[in-house]
Amino acid sequence: MNKFILLMLAIFLQSCSNNLMSGFKNSNFSSASQENTDDYSTPTNQLNKTRELLDGASINFPTLTATGYAVVSTQPGQNVEQKRLMAIRAARMAAMRELAEQIHGLKVDSNTTVIDLMVQNDTFRGIVSGVIRGARTVRINPTGSDTYETVLEIDQDMVAYLFRSAQSM
Repeated sequence: MNKFILLMLAIFLQSCSNNLMSGFKNSNFSSASQENTDDYSTPTNQLNKTRELLDGASINFPTLTATGYAVVSTQPGQNVEQKRLMAIRAARMAAMRELAEQIHGLKVDSNTTVIDLMVQNDTFRGIVSGVIRGARTVRINPTGSDTYETVLEIDQDMVAYLFRSAQSM
């Protein structure tokens, strides 16, 4: 379904591009080389341009950054040092989840129960699923006396790789 939506979006963008380019081709701003490279007149050329748009290699990806937080006192452990290490790990996992949301998206599921035209129960659930590779730890800082912050980053090349691998699934 997502590939269909992307295909329809690409076709729409191409038709907008065709309308803009036809206006430029009729003006004094066009050149001979531009007319040859932006030829959308045949279905084969339109399909090739659509494939180029949908290919992950043609998209410029940003460097993604995510931050996770965890409280030391709520972590399991026999002493403060163990709890501190568990909080750092929990903050790292929260940052990983945020990266997965940015790359793969968040599936939201909700349920509402209505009885006699009154809402009795309203629940929401968010599900994140995806693969994160190449995340680099930027910093691990205590933020206050009982909380740790972890910042992770994925560079542009790895984001492009993860995006292409998610498209092939």
